[in-house]
Amino acid sequence: MVQPFTLPSPHITPGHMHELRDLVHELADEVDGVVITHGTDTLEETAFYLHLTLDTEVPVVITGSMRHAKEPSWDGPFNVWAAAHVAVEPQSRGRGALVVFGGDIFDAHTVTKVHTTALEAFGGYPGPIGRIDTLEGRPVLRYFARPENRLALNPPDATPRVEILTAYAGWRGEGFEEAARRSDGVVIAALGVGNLPPDLVPLIAATDKPVVLATRTDIGAILPVYGYEGGGKTLAEAGAIPASFLNAFKARIKLIVLLALGYDNEQIAGFFASEHRHRIGAPEL
Repeated sequence: MVQPFTLPSPHITPGHMHELRDLVHELADEVDGVVITHGTDTLEETAFYLHLTLDTEVPVVITGSMRHAKEPSWDGPFNVWAAAHVAVEPQSRGRGALVVFGGDIFDAHTVTKVHTTALEAFGGYPGPIGRIDTLEGRPVLRYFARPENRLALNPPDATPRVEILTAYAGWRGEGFEEAARRSDGVVIAALGVGNLPPDLVPLIAATDKPVVLATRTDIGAILPVYGYEGGGKTLAEAGAIPASFLNAFKARIKLIVLLALGYDNEQIAGFFASEHRHRIGAPEL
């Protein structure tokens, strides 16, 4: 067992995520699988950072617990047991980072925390890619989907600063200019399919920092705009980058990785667009 740090999950930074990634690479040749225990509040962000940056076939499984040891029906022991069996299962190899919670196996690309207190706290569209249960005390594991394809990106660090702003009715861009000045990039949790009040268009056009649009809704994509008319086209012309199916928190993680690699706005836009084409099965444009 290795304990790189002991921190409440709200204290986790992208720097810690990068340390975990490097540690997994150090251990990968010596083990059949890796289990990472993690607080649930930022678990999905760490999982997604590993999803983007790990370059190993060794299964890496992240889990935690919603209840602590002094509460009735503590879920920690079962989650660790389940994660360990998933991690050493040959079928788990090459699937990237996985999240195991309550017996469900999730792709790190799509998993998200959907409840503040319930034992079934993790979900995310389109749902789990597998399940592990017990039969007469033995594990029974089955996969019924593949995780999303991924590129093993190799950022030197996770130091770029990216801020998240949330759109709302009547927002006139308060805080946008300040966020753009003090950060390397901005993610906006936009309205619906990526709509924003009109005041944001000149603000986005005026900054040379990448501005990525996610959605503040739970399910659905921000669509890349290829010749469509309307607000989406106006925002795209101003330089906004659609986040496809990523929520704002995962879009931030991806933007941090791409900025750390030194990618410019055009390259960043290309990476987000290629993800969308992959998810919907569309041809390269």
